[in-house]
Amino acid sequence: MATAAAGALGLLWSWLWSERFWLPQNVSWADLEGPGDGYGYPRARHILSAFPVAAGIFSVRLLFERFIAKPCALRVGIQDSGPYQAQPNAILEKVFVSITKYPDEKRLEGLSKQLDWDVRKIQCWFRHRRNQDKPPTLTKFCESMWRFTFYLCIFCYGIRFLWSSPWFWDIRQCWHSYPYQPLTSGLYYYYIMELAFYWSLMFSQFIDIKRKDFLIMFMHHLATIGLITFSYINNMVRVGTLVMCLHDVSDFLLEAAKLANYAKYQRLCDTLFVIFSAVFVVTRLGIYPFWILNTTFFESWEMIGPYPSWWLFNGLLLILQVLHVIWSYLIVRIAFKALIRGKVTYPGRIRPRLCTLHSFLTSFLFSMPGGSWTVSSLACVEGRSQ
Repeated sequence: MATAAAGALGLLWSWLWSERFWLPQNVSWADLEGPGDGYGYPRARHILSAFPVAAGIFSVRLLFERFIAKPCALRVGIQDSGPYQAQPNAILEKVFVSITKYPDEKRLEGLSKQLDWDVRKIQCWFRHRRNQDKPPTLTKFCESMWRFTFYLCIFCYGIRFLWSSPWFWDIRQCWHSYPYQPLTSGLYYYYIMELAFYWSLMFSQFIDIKRKDFLIMFMHHLATIGLITFSYINNMVRVGTLVMCLHDVSDFLLEAAKLANYAKYQRLCDTLFVIFSAVFVVTRLGIYPFWILNTTFFESWEMIGPYPSWWLFNGLLLILQVLHVIWSYLIVRIAFKALIRGKVTYPGRIRPRLCTLHSFLTSFLFSMPGGSWTVSSLACVEGRSQ
């Protein structure tokens, strides 16, 4: 019995790590066991180091939010208090929990007669009760400040690392001598930090305030972790660093806009969101397809040829591009609606209040599943919830 189980486990293991799937022709795992330089070649076991790093990142986050983000939030005028508590009422609470959080006119009239309350008073009760379930602005500010800090730091590190990397200036270097491309310490730290950060987000979802986007963000983090892990195992880390850095450049801008919005710096929020939108469209619809996809599809085909994991990797990157198109369309459409509906006249000019687009974004962005390394922040404007 034990022998049969061991044999079945061995077959499963050999199927999961089939060289025919993961590696180009005439390349074996044994070929990648050589010393190389620095950290040798990427190996699946390296991924395990992301877990203690993720625990460390989560611990740093707790300290950061308590001793840095919270004082900053209080300094800009965000109150350390929850939303207004609705007056306790068993009948309305039962309707809210069991039937609807948004009663229609007919139900409001019925509740008004039953309780001898004015309809407007009942509407106010439901509004206050809904607000009770929303995370306080202080909590959202601290979370966004943590994300902003991490995204900005990892982006700066990525730019600094890539600036001295030959494939940043000549992207065909991503495929020279592939897969015999040694893993340097800087590349290893970059990948493990990104992977550990998303594992920390995965863990923290279960202890943070539960939000309506929980399942969507869980699936997004899972997909992100899968993409980073996959590209590391088959040593497509050079092009992977370019993809991660390309996505990080817009993420910290989005978190900065959210911070300005929570602090009620509307003009700053408007400006940051416009910058974010422009950077998002340029990077996701311009640089990504004409620089990244061009090299992963055409230049890599020419230099190393296709094989099973090559097809899967490019398929995932192509799906990511489809999501980029959809998200860009939503951003442009929502910004256009904000321009049409949210114009406020000031002396001598008209200034569009683009932060009104947050209410529009909530209804659209969460209909789309997450699917990129770092696009989770996009899905947070502001489904978390404004």
